[in-house]
Order: sequence, then C-alpha cells, then structure tokens
Amino acid sequence: MDKNVIAIGYAIAAAAFYALNVPCSKMLLAHISPVFMAGLLYIGAGLGIGILYLFHVRREPLSERLCKKDFPYTLGMVLLDIVAPILLMFGVKYGTSSNASLLGNFEIVATTLIALFIFKEKVSTRLWIAILFITTSSFILSFENTDSFNFSVGSIFVLGATICWGLENNCTRKISDKSTYQIVTIKGLCSGSVPSSFRLPQAKCILP
Repeated sequence: MDKNVIAIGYAIAAAAFYALNVPCSKMLLAHISPVFMAGLLYIGAGLGIGILYLFHVRREPLSERLCKKDFPYTLGMVLLDIVAPILLMFGVKYGTSSNASLLGNFEIVATTLIALFIFKEKVSTRLWIAILFITTSSFILSFENTDSFNFSVGSIFVLGATICWGLENNCTRKISDKSTYQIVTIKGLCSGSVPSSFRLPQAKCILP
C-alpha cells in the first residue's frame, strides 16, 4: 500500500480519537479536576508507547536517539505539553465539548504563524487562505452569543491551549528526525506525571 495513503489513514484515525477524547473528558470532568484529567491524557500515552519502546530500543540506531543538543527543544516540548492540556481541560469544563473541538483547529494557525515568524518557514498561499477561515471561525466561536458579544471563558482557555500546542509542535518539529518512540515516551511520562501528582478529593466519587 502507498505510504501516503497509510499516512493519511493514521492522520484520520488520530483526528477521530481526538474527537472522542474531548466529549469523554467532559464527562469525567464532573468527577475529577481538569489538572488531573490532563495528566491522565498524557501519562496513558507515555506508558503505552513506553512498553512498546522496550521491545524496539535494541533495534534502534544510536543516531536516532535524542542527544544533548536536542535538550532545549525536548524541555520546551515537555513544559508546553504540561500547560496545554491543563488549559484544554479547563476550557472543556467551563465551555462545551463541541466548541472546544472546533476551536482546537486554531492550533493549525498558531503552529503556522510561530513557524513563520520564529523559525522562518515559508507559508503557501493556500495555507494563508486556510488560516484566514480558521481564524474567522475561531473568533466567532469565542463569543458566548451574538447579543452580548462577551468572550466565553472556556473558549479563552482552549485558545490558550492551541497556542501552547503551536509552540510545542515547532519544538517537536526540531527533533522529528529522532526516535518517535523515545519522543512520545518522554512527552507522555514527563508531561503526564506532573499534573497526575495533584491530589483529587473528588476522584473517589466515580468509584462504586
């Protein structure tokens, strides 16, 4: 099968799982805090890929592993991946899951603009058109209603999360030629362990 078709399939699957993640998180947020929920999202991925990495690491070339020069981007990736999901979970808690899912598309805009102005990457005309439409739709979705024109608190949190992810995407881009297993394991375990360490007196209410 063509590699492009496989890549598109993975991208669609990732989008589908992300779409399921937001409404499921909305239900769980009635019982646990947004900070702890954010930690669960990442630590689960870190543990899952970490187990797979144990079987893959012996076959992995040393050149693919992260080295000292990759540390600034790796640290940035981890710190931003701590802040971003926490903001998203607060956005889902104080807003709606559908609104959060749609506003999540602003991550594309944030990633592109950061790549353009900070990392000096080129942006095509078609991408500029897409940025215009996404920015306009995000602006509309950020208002609670057309009568008051008050910004939704939940929307502001979600937009903050997308900006953090935009920065994180660019940090990850700088180390994307390294081991995917290692990157995801570090990202998941490090970014998930800090929020997951928060105590949650409400968590017991979801148990029978």
